[in-house]
Amino acid sequence: MKRILYFVTPEIDDNLEGIIEKAVLGGVNTVQIRDKHCSTETFIAFAKKIQPLLKKHRVPLIINDRIDVALAVQADGAHLGQTDLSVTKARAILGKKAIIGLSVETLDQALSAPQDVTYFAASPVLASKTKSDCGKPWGLDGLKQLCNTTHLPVIAIGGINITNVQAILDCGAAGIAVVSAISKAPCPTTASRELYKVIEKGYTERT
Repeated sequence: MKRILYFVTPEIDDNLEGIIEKAVLGGVNTVQIRDKHCSTETFIAFAKKIQPLLKKHRVPLIINDRIDVALAVQADGAHLGQTDLSVTKARAILGKKAIIGLSVETLDQALSAPQDVTYFAASPVLASKTKSDCGKPWGLDGLKQLCNTTHLPVIAIGGINITNVQAILDCGAAGIAVVSAISKAPCPTTASRELYKVIEKGYTERT
């Protein structure tokens, strides 16, 4: 995974499909559908609705938490938290090729994670209203330590905006994941494009 601009969606509503489309046009190259409150039927229907768009642009569809939904729509993968279904069980259900991400809030969680994790999400990197239910932020020093400790790609999430992307990339992150920086932007395409420009520049400078 390189140069990742990862969009984690807000809850499903009538505007979300349009936001995703605009974000993808701006450079988002991974999309995670996250909704803790909608019905299984609604979740599956929405995931199926956006799949043609994502497949057209070769953007992986990741389902947050809901392995049943990921399996039902044959998504590219799933993202799990520390209290969700175990990575080992998710891998057994979704198969060897599935992308399986794991949120980690401490270095110990990363060190004890199963070997078949695809990537880590350092959550939250910075203080964030979206990730207010998580533990103490990693901070830039903590993020750098995580990136230097694991061989897996690390995606940073939490409190990220255009002003701090470069500092996060400098810590060794493979990319960033954002919610409101795209979903609440006046133009999701423009916001995504500006974020991706920084990511691409930062990756080029490191290689």
